Amino acid sequence: MLRNALRPATLSRSLFSAQQSRFASSLVYLEHKGGKLNDSSLSAVTAAKKVDGNAAGILVGSKSDVDSVLSEAKKIEGLSKIYTASSDAYANTLAENVAPLLASFLPEKGITHFFGAHTAVGKNVFPRLAGALDSSMIADIVALEGEDTFTRPIYAGNAILKIKSSPKDKIKIVTVRTTAFDKAAIGSGAAEVEEVKEVSGDSTTKYISEELTVSSRPDLSSAPRVVSGGRALKSQESFSSVLDPLADALGAAVGASRAAVDAGYADNSLQVGQTGKVVAPELYMAIGISGAIQHLAGMKESKMIVAINKDADAPIFQIADVGLVADLFNAVPELVTQVENAKK
Repeated sequence: MLRNALRPATLSRSLFSAQQSRFASSLVYLEHKGGKLNDSSLSAVTAAKKVDGNAAGILVGSKSDVDSVLSEAKKIEGLSKIYTASSDAYANTLAENVAPLLASFLPEKGITHFFGAHTAVGKNVFPRLAGALDSSMIADIVALEGEDTFTRPIYAGNAILKIKSSPKDKIKIVTVRTTAFDKAAIGSGAAEVEEVKEVSGDSTTKYISEELTVSSRPDLSSAPRVVSGGRALKSQESFSSVLDPLADALGAAVGASRAAVDAGYADNSLQVGQTGKVVAPELYMAIGISGAIQHLAGMKESKMIVAINKDADAPIFQIADVGLVADLFNAVPELVTQVENAKK
């Protein structure tokens, strides 16, 4: 009689883990911009490691861009290999050029799971890639339950959908909600590098130009503190004059509700919510934001939520950790003064 025999459930899990390590092969699309690795990709690495502990990453872009970020990418813990695809055709991450490359490369390397962050790039490249591979697109996941089962929020986060991918999908194409996974560490990794040959496409799409909103403040998607304003700020001028001093005092990024963006108070790149950016900072300050369900879907995972609104019945107070019922035009300048005094 074996005294240390595994229980059936334990044995099942052990066999499942063994099968995963033997058959699953995960690859992560590593985003970068201006020679810097996008932090959102580190969350995708964490998700990929849940399927394959020896996941790999791929860098796609112009030669100069790939070379500038490669040394950092090689140090990501949990990645055993970095593939690089360098070409002027990939310089601006046009899905029409990048997707054919990936569609050729993934089956060739026996990749079973392809992960990326649920960002503008992921939303652009991954659906086209899924179509080229005739695979289902699994978007915005918040958890994995095995190698073919995923969960994602629906109805603005009010329900969680469990998805089991079809057996015919030989390659799982998955984007990850970055706030749901910790970022993989950069430091002690030592991934080997392998170059990938360029795949020429027949796309007639050409890159013309882009207009970027440049700010000295932290990036909204990854900032530890965010100050967001809503329609109650009344105008573009007051949006800036009220929120900017508070953001500067706290060293925070500035965000906005969709109502504020639609009213022209703030740039579209600042929108937080279901149709904007999803953030989960240590501190989120909602100034003059009522708390529509679409906005809550983009920030309710924040560690500390502070709300200032003169309407005591505003929905935002239902999820706020700290709430102040007051006129924001009086409360925010006073708060700035208090923060500045506390820093002295």
